Amino acid sequence: MSEHSVLNLRPLGGRIGAEISDLRVSGDLHPATVKALHAAILKYKVVFFRGQDHLDDATQEAFAKLFGGLNEHPTLPSKDGTEAILEVAAERGEVASNWHADFTFVDTYPQLTFLRPVVLPSHGGDTLWGNTEAAYDELPESLKALAEQLWTLHTNDYDYVSDRPVREKGKIRHGEVFIRKVFETEQPLVAVHPHTGKKVLIVGNFIQRIIGYRSPDSHDLLQIFQRHATSPENTLRWSWKLGDIAVWDNRATVHRAVDDFDREPRTLRRSTVVGEPAVSVDGRRASTRIVGEKPKAVVA
Repeated sequence: MSEHSVLNLRPLGGRIGAEISDLRVSGDLHPATVKALHAAILKYKVVFFRGQDHLDDATQEAFAKLFGGLNEHPTLPSKDGTEAILEVAAERGEVASNWHADFTFVDTYPQLTFLRPVVLPSHGGDTLWGNTEAAYDELPESLKALAEQLWTLHTNDYDYVSDRPVREKGKIRHGEVFIRKVFETEQPLVAVHPHTGKKVLIVGNFIQRIIGYRSPDSHDLLQIFQRHATSPENTLRWSWKLGDIAVWDNRATVHRAVDDFDREPRTLRRSTVVGEPAVSVDGRRASTRIVGEKPKAVVA
């Protein structure tokens, strides 16, 4: 076994999460290290690195590129001077305090997400992750059979960040940019993971409804599957420190910020690696359509 393929890894939760230490992340990692990291991400769903104080935007993007091509957010602009980093700042009203996987409202939603904090509040502001592979595995066989037949409609015509007021004058309101171009995507509720072959649930608050079901029935069914994905046994909570970076399997998790830090600043920068359309158990692929364009955003 190559020295480059050995990771100093400590599992964090029974079903999700690991911390990797004694590794300086960058775009210059040995291919064997990248392969070992990818395997760890697929196994533990989300991995964390502390003490990466050398990271800047360029190094974050170089690190992410080791795992595939970067993609820009479908509607939000990338940070100036970067290829595809999305900055999420509480001062602009941006706190993603609802469970979601990153932009499932398009078919080619990211396979991996990289997130690092650059400004943190004095307290609070943690992030939660849920394991949707474990959530599927624990379902009774009858619910698995039902879930595998269901398709859902995902859309960004819903502002998933909190309703915090915009504090920076001259800034465009997040929600108005987020839904300027409206997507609808038909996703299977259960998908076959493209790398592991495992079955995972695609859940989260971008789902508008289960296709073919009346609204009350759709809502009640979705709550059942969402509860499994976000149960304490399947989740992990991470308390950020400056110098951290988290990397997660966006195809097998949901996540959310915890909005408990009053009105203090909190800014994180996110990179995502291009994914491919989800495939259902019976081999059908997710599909996206653009259903409309909103008027130009207004400045706060």
